[in-house]
Amino acid sequence: MSIRLKLTLSYAGFLMLAGTLLLAAVWLFLLEPVPDDWNRRLLYENPNRQLLLRNFAPAAAAVLAFLLLFGLLGGWFLAGRMLAPLTRITSATRTAANGSLSHRIRLPGRKDEFHELADAFDTMLARLEAHVAEQRRFAANASHELRTPLAISKALLDVARTDPNHDTEELIDRLNDVNTRAIELTEALLLISRAEQRSFAQERVDLSLMAEEATETLLPVAEKNGVTIESSGDVTLTTGSPTLLLQLTTNLVHNAIIHNLPEQGTVWVSTAVRPDTVVLTVENTGERVTPQLASTLTEPFQRGTERTHTDHAGIGLGLAIVQTITHAHDGTLTLTPRSAGGLRITVELPAAS
Repeated sequence: MSIRLKLTLSYAGFLMLAGTLLLAAVWLFLLEPVPDDWNRRLLYENPNRQLLLRNFAPAAAAVLAFLLLFGLLGGWFLAGRMLAPLTRITSATRTAANGSLSHRIRLPGRKDEFHELADAFDTMLARLEAHVAEQRRFAANASHELRTPLAISKALLDVARTDPNHDTEELIDRLNDVNTRAIELTEALLLISRAEQRSFAQERVDLSLMAEEATETLLPVAEKNGVTIESSGDVTLTTGSPTLLLQLTTNLVHNAIIHNLPEQGTVWVSTAVRPDTVVLTVENTGERVTPQLASTLTEPFQRGTERTHTDHAGIGLGLAIVQTITHAHDGTLTLTPRSAGGLRITVELPAAS
């Protein structure tokens, strides 16, 4: 049976029960006190119990029949009115199941349980639509980025095949660079997928140690580009994957180095402890960044300012990986342009219990 039919039968059943109890009360409190040996002199003026029962029973049956019919019709109507919002929600669900995520319920009327359900469903559809659009854009960009090194490799091989006198060493070096870029891009995509699925063990991690290790590892890169790294902070314990958090810190520091001033640039790396969270902050000098540009830097394959003083091509996934790892650890990522130029990036993660 449908929910509407069940509600209709429930309404009719309760109405019949109430009617039966009412008629029983009438019988007990009005008819029961009538004596059997009523004065015969008053027989034609006042009915006895049998006469009252004979007249009362058909009327009671008619009333119960009317209550049954009224309960069924009224219950069917009321159930339909009450379940109308659920019908709209069901229709929207079927529409979304067919692939149309732009449809919204927008249920009118007062705030009740159905209205809250419809609003929650609309919110879910909006987030799902945005997520699907982001995934499609990411897949298209990834396909384009992976296609580029493969096309370059094919072109180099075609040149080598048609020109036997071509410099072999130069060809090998260029093929090595192209393949290295393709491998880095593939590993970055796998890292993003792993972080999104949260397929990692939870351990206690000190962000200050992650920052220290990333700084020491990238110190040669900073010296090569004339950038000074300054680090400070306290012990900042959180829970998560040491490998992913080290990748997050390394990406932030590396990004701050290569997007810096050609000479006398500076990178500041610091950690701090708050009541319920730990914070990692990476700042750098550099060109001025507009708030509009800063809001797009975490999108996949979105590159920031041009880097004329470094030979690192980049794959455009550095901050996208940082954002994915941050969300996988239930944290927040904030990008704030510095007034003097450069960027301040803050990662806030839950503190270890």
